[in-house]
Amino acid sequence: MSGMVYLVGAGPGDYRLITLKAIECLQKADVVVYDRLADDRILRWAKSDAEMIYVGKASANHTMKQGDINQLLANKAKEEKCVVRLKGGDPFVFGRGGEEALLLKAQGVPFEIVPGVTSAISVPAYAGIPVTHRAVATSFAVVTGHEDPTKVSSSMRWDKLATATDTLVFLMGVENLPYITKQLIDNGRAADTPAAVIRWGTKPEQRTLVTTLGSAAEDVKRNGIKPPAIFIVGDVVKLRDELSWFDATDSRPLFGKTVLVTRSRPQASRMTEKLEGLGARVVELPAIRIDDPADGYEAVDAAISLIASYDWLIFTSVNGVDRFFDRLYAANKDARDLTKAHFAAIGKATAARLKHYGILADIVPKEYRAEGVIEALKNELAPGERVLIPRAQEAREILPESLRAYGAIVDVAPVYETKEADVDAAEVKEMLAAGEIDFATFASSSTVRNLVKIIGDASLLAKTKVVAIGPVTAETCGELGIKVAAMPEEYTIDALTNAVARLAAE
Repeated sequence: MSGMVYLVGAGPGDYRLITLKAIECLQKADVVVYDRLADDRILRWAKSDAEMIYVGKASANHTMKQGDINQLLANKAKEEKCVVRLKGGDPFVFGRGGEEALLLKAQGVPFEIVPGVTSAISVPAYAGIPVTHRAVATSFAVVTGHEDPTKVSSSMRWDKLATATDTLVFLMGVENLPYITKQLIDNGRAADTPAAVIRWGTKPEQRTLVTTLGSAAEDVKRNGIKPPAIFIVGDVVKLRDELSWFDATDSRPLFGKTVLVTRSRPQASRMTEKLEGLGARVVELPAIRIDDPADGYEAVDAAISLIASYDWLIFTSVNGVDRFFDRLYAANKDARDLTKAHFAAIGKATAARLKHYGILADIVPKEYRAEGVIEALKNELAPGERVLIPRAQEAREILPESLRAYGAIVDVAPVYETKEADVDAAEVKEMLAAGEIDFATFASSSTVRNLVKIIGDASLLAKTKVVAIGPVTAETCGELGIKVAAMPEEYTIDALTNAVARLAAE
């Protein structure tokens, strides 16, 4: 198979603005050559064994020269590899994709262009500023904020550009703003023309400064606005007052807030999605990972071999459900072998996971913890009935001990173990120390204990409001000297997320 290069636009910052075709390319790439991306989560779509090569450029700091990047793409493709060249925005809008494509063409390397959502229109849109609007602006121009420094003379026709279109959008122009604004004013654009500078557009940390053409340079300096940012000039800026939506705290109460999520990475996505929907910037630092139980699967496999003898199966987590059914299927059994048993689930999420496997829980307690299950089973469980609890390797013994006190015969079968995640916590530690994380969320006691091990010092959370999913997790926080600011009445991830939003509103 011959090599192939895809020149792919990653979009402006919000990772969800990447295109389906871009994801398809990443999923089959052998090599990913990428710039400094606004959101590294885009790289998660790449294959786990893909070769990742960072060639990012930030202002005057270049990791690799452009000519070397061009040749790198060609060389990797000549090794019969599928190569994705991933760059922010669109590869043909000041992305130097044309230069890369020309070298590939010259060396006979096949390539495709995968357009990306450009910041020229998406960033103003996230700020509530349309680049065109009937009766306000019927044309717009996209302009580089800095030209190729190797050019002998500027090709910018300021005398034409200043008044040629209703809306002007300058990319990468914040550092040259004094020069840009002077040229526009000197060439006929009114100094009182509405203007805006938008930093980190489409991301939760987006910041929009509304100003005028004549005041923009001074306002940017006074407010300390640094790249990456775009500069937009035109009457369309006035529409922001009515069309602002992304940073509207009435509908997105967590905008401008940073939330730490400590769940295992596969489970973090749902909570992250909900928090981001409320406007939050989410920092994921998985404190736990789900692994095989230390003692192996002998206990659960033995129980499954006698599955018809059990009167009750009790599940205390979603992970327990998934791991149990994995072992059930491995034994060439399925839900039809569970017809005798009744089922109890510790909460709505666990019950929903059971339903995924075709099982409706007979009991879901009002209180989503072990004590709630015990209370719910008090009048349901007959002495001598057999109970199987597939659960984590390490868990509180209150549930099996209490059920035995009722006269039940209880088997506990470990189906997974939570371990400390192997993650780099340096950036999060710096953010915690600087007070840059507004809220930290904990969905289990193990996430609390392991996060403290990872960051090394529980006092780093002193400047952060901690939200615990329930009393057991809150108690663990207290044991480690961590003050809990809020706890939802219902012990679910949705309720935990809503508790963060209420705390922010307060």
